[in-house]
Amino acid sequence: MARKVIVLGEIREGALRNVSFEAIAAAKTVSEGGEVVGVLLNDSASDLVQEMIAYGADRVVLVENDKLKSYTSDGFGQAFLQVINDEKPEGILIGHTALGKDLSPKIAAKIESGLISDAIAVEITGDQVVFTRPIYSGKAFEKKIITDGIIFATIRPNNIAALEKNETRSGEVSSFEAEIKDLRTVIKEIVRKTTEGGDLSEAKVIVSGGRGVKSEDGFSPLQELANVLGGAVGASRGACDADYCDYSLQIGQTGKVVTPDLYIACGISGAIQHLAGMSNSKVIVAINKDPEANIFQVADYGIVGDLFEVVPLFTEEFKKVLVSV
Repeated sequence: MARKVIVLGEIREGALRNVSFEAIAAAKTVSEGGEVVGVLLNDSASDLVQEMIAYGADRVVLVENDKLKSYTSDGFGQAFLQVINDEKPEGILIGHTALGKDLSPKIAAKIESGLISDAIAVEITGDQVVFTRPIYSGKAFEKKIITDGIIFATIRPNNIAALEKNETRSGEVSSFEAEIKDLRTVIKEIVRKTTEGGDLSEAKVIVSGGRGVKSEDGFSPLQELANVLGGAVGASRGACDADYCDYSLQIGQTGKVVTPDLYIACGISGAIQHLAGMSNSKVIVAINKDPEANIFQVADYGIVGDLFEVVPLFTEEFKKVLVSV
């Protein structure tokens, strides 16, 4: 059954987030040969249209409005709902990001649709679209379907592989004039707390520190290793609570959920709350002085040792390997 599926492209600092392309790949499966329509909401996003097409969108709807320069629930909600009403899709996919988690239930309520959140896989079984999502902090998985109405889901970043980029693809681009009024929230200024390295939710490599780093300066060797690997630095809640780093780095049940290709846990004991945020990483390397640390139960590779000795050795060896590649 061919379906029209629309995908909301998420823009951050003038660029599309990777999860937008992953959602397009998922939409290709959901559409079953139907049309995948990308949607861009911003004050100026025409330069990003071709990128969505290159990653698999058949058509892109561009909504440019000064009130969409920064995300607000009201502004994006009004604009996206108008696009949905105009396009009348059979499916809607959004990244399971801070934006997606805020916007998707609002839209689902407006269109009286079910919503499957935090999907990590999608497949076609018979005539049904089946999504897989983690439950119980990642200790189990469930398969979900929407039995009636629009198929609506959010996609967890870094789980569904994006299609190969094809710069030669072409697709129709249309502008849509959205009426946005009565905004309850107006963004005057955005002050960002930035850390060196990439976005944790989309990072392929994460070097994370716990209480074992002992101080704010203890994150320096972790940052150096992350820089060498082109990754990002994360932290356990214990490290954040101890003021070793900002809470924006927290990974775990009450922090960010990440699924990188490589997760290096340094001085992290492995409390269940932390494991809930990283246990689905593809390869986990644990470094801890305590051979009984719980983190070793989920690690693919474990090193019993002092992180301040092991991490610099890792850094030097990776430098040698990467230079020779």
